[in-house]
Amino acid sequence: MKKNVIGMLAVVSMSALTLSACGGGDSEKKASSGSGNELTAVVVKHSLTKKNKDMEWLTKLEKDLDVKIKWEEVSADWDQKKSPMLASGDVPDLIIGHNIVADTEFAKFPGLFADFNDYMDKLPNVQKMFEEKPQTEAISTQLDGKILGLPKYQRFWPISASRQYINQEWLDNVGMEAPTTWDELYAVLLAFKEQDANGNGDANDEIPMDWSPVGTGGFGYFQPMQLLASTGIVPSGGGNQGYFAEDGVVKSFFTDERYKETIEFLNKCWKAGLINSKAFSQDYSAYQSTGRGDGDDAKVGFTWGWEASDRFGTKIADQYTSLAPLAQKAGMTPTWSYEWDLNYAPNCVVMSANTKNKDKALEFINALYDPEIGLQELFGSIGPNIEKDGDKYTILPPADENVDPGTWKWTSTWADNSPKYIADSLDVTLGKDMQDVQEQDKALHPYVDDIVPEKSVIPVGMMKFEDADATTLSNNNTTILNEAMTKFAKWITEGGIEEDWDAYVKTLNSAGLEENCKIVQKGFNQFYGLD
Repeated sequence: MKKNVIGMLAVVSMSALTLSACGGGDSEKKASSGSGNELTAVVVKHSLTKKNKDMEWLTKLEKDLDVKIKWEEVSADWDQKKSPMLASGDVPDLIIGHNIVADTEFAKFPGLFADFNDYMDKLPNVQKMFEEKPQTEAISTQLDGKILGLPKYQRFWPISASRQYINQEWLDNVGMEAPTTWDELYAVLLAFKEQDANGNGDANDEIPMDWSPVGTGGFGYFQPMQLLASTGIVPSGGGNQGYFAEDGVVKSFFTDERYKETIEFLNKCWKAGLINSKAFSQDYSAYQSTGRGDGDDAKVGFTWGWEASDRFGTKIADQYTSLAPLAQKAGMTPTWSYEWDLNYAPNCVVMSANTKNKDKALEFINALYDPEIGLQELFGSIGPNIEKDGDKYTILPPADENVDPGTWKWTSTWADNSPKYIADSLDVTLGKDMQDVQEQDKALHPYVDDIVPEKSVIPVGMMKFEDADATTLSNNNTTILNEAMTKFAKWITEGGIEEDWDAYVKTLNSAGLEENCKIVQKGFNQFYGLD
C-alpha cells in the first residue's frame, strides 16, 4: 500500500496534536512570490519518490497551465523544517503533503494561510468533490467555519489498513491448520520455531512472529496492537494513542484489562523466542527486508501488512494467506481494525495568504482535483504507469517484474501524500496489488462489516478541537505516551506487568488520561454529529 505508512501515518497524532515549539511570526513579513506565472511550493514526499521534474504528469500540467513552480522537495524531517518556517511567517505559495499543516498550527499562526471559502468560485473541481463526497468538506472545515487546508479522497482503499498473514507452506510443513485463537497461534508459532518450517535445513533461521517498528508517539499499522481486536476492541489507526470507542463512549486501552491481557500474551511469546529479537530495534526497511526472505526461503511465519506482495515481495508472496481475525479464546467473537484516513485526509494542500499570484495558485490547485490528474498523482503518469483508452483507465504493472506495484507507485509519483479527488464514477481497472488486497480482505469482511463507526471507530486525524482542548491533549499525551510506550516494550521483553499495573494506571490517570478521554469524546461526537 504505502512504503511510508509507518514513517508517515504511524506517528500522526489524534489530529496532528503536536504543537510547534516556536512562537508566532509576522504573516505580513514577505509575500510568497513575484508576479506573472511563477509560484513557490514545498512538497513533502516519500524518500523513494523521484524528482518532480521527472514526473510526466506534473511537468505536463505545469506546461498546460503555463505556470513555473520553484519546488522544494522534502523527504525527511518535515516537522523540524516546518516549525521555524511557520514561526517566521515566510511560507511558500503552496505546501503539499499528507495532513501537511495541523489544525493546531492554523490556530497558532492565524492569518498565515488563505481561507479557501473566499475562492470557491475558482475551485470548481473542489466544489464538485464537496458535493459528491460531503465528508471531504466536513474534515476540511475548522470549527470557526474556515477552510484553510484542502483534503484528499482516493477512493480505492479498504477501511482497514492491516491484514494478518500466515505462511501456508510452513503450516503444511509442520502439519497444522490455520490458528483461530491465541492458544492455537502460540502452538503454531512454536512449531514454526522448532521444526524447520521453511524446510531449508536450518532450524534456527525462522522468525515465527514479526511486526513493524513501534515509535514513542503511539502505535501504527502492522503492529501487535492488532491483537486487541481479538478481545473485542476496535483499533483505529493501528491503535494510535490508545483511544478507542465502545458503544459510543471514548476510552483508553492503555488502562484496560484487555490491553494487559494482550501484553501478557506477547510476553509469553517473547519468552518462548517466538517474536523477532530485533522487533524493538529494527527500522522499517529492515522489517520490510526480513519479511521478503532470502530468495525462495521465507523467514517470517506470522505478521501483519498491507498486501502480500508489498509485505513479502514478488518471489514468496504466494506462500502466504490472509488470516481471519483471531479470537482471544474459543467461543469469543473477535473484531478488526477500521480506519477513516486511508481514502480521506485533511489539510493536503494549503495556500499562503500573501501569495501575489492567487489566480495561478488556485488554477494549479483546482487542476490537482481533476479526477484524471488525481489518478496520476496516486499511481503515476498516463503512459508509463497508466493506460488510457477513451474514458477507461488501466493501472499498469511495474516495468521491472522484480519490483512490487507498491514500490513502483511510490517511486513514480506523490502517491498517497497528495491532494486529489478520484471520483467514484471514473472507470478504472486497478493493478494486481489493489485487486489482490481486495481478495485478501475477504477474510476480514464478516468482522469489519459488523462494525458501526459511530459506536466503535475513532476517526483518527479527522476530529476538530478547540484550541485549549488541543493544547491540553498535546501536553497530557507527552507524559501519557512516555510512560505507556516505555512500559509496552519493558513488559513484553522483561515481563512485570502484574506487579506494575496498579501504579502504572495511577500514573496515567494523574497525567490527565481521563481528561483526555473527555476531550476526545467531544471531537468524536462532533465528527459523527452526536451532540
